[in-house]
Amino acid sequence: MTHSTPAFQPAARLAWETTGSGVRRTLLAYNDDLLLVKVEFEAGAIGALHQHVHSQISYVEHGEFEVTVGDEVRVLRAGDTFYAAPNVPHGVVARQAGALLDSFSPVWLDFLPAAS
Repeated sequence: MTHSTPAFQPAARLAWETTGSGVRRTLLAYNDDLLLVKVEFEAGAIGALHQHVHSQISYVEHGEFEVTVGDEVRVLRAGDTFYAAPNVPHGVVARQAGALLDSFSPVWLDFLPAAS
């Protein structure tokens, strides 16, 4: 089965999903090879340490995050990025309210709407 969003995705049509205390996400665009998600965090919110088979690259759109990738911990701010290789534990704590743009390859099917 082929998965993809339309070529254009107006922000007004995005659906937000609460994924934890002070955390919500929306799917921006995807196809079978790539997924882009925006995740917003309130100050103090946690993106729990986890790992998955997908490659992940994340961009700090705004805010400040304490980011763990493997055994390293860094504080990242707007414009910074991090890469989590497949099966490497990673997570974040929002030191300030902010947002991450998370890209995953291949597409993470669990994120997609049931009808995709």
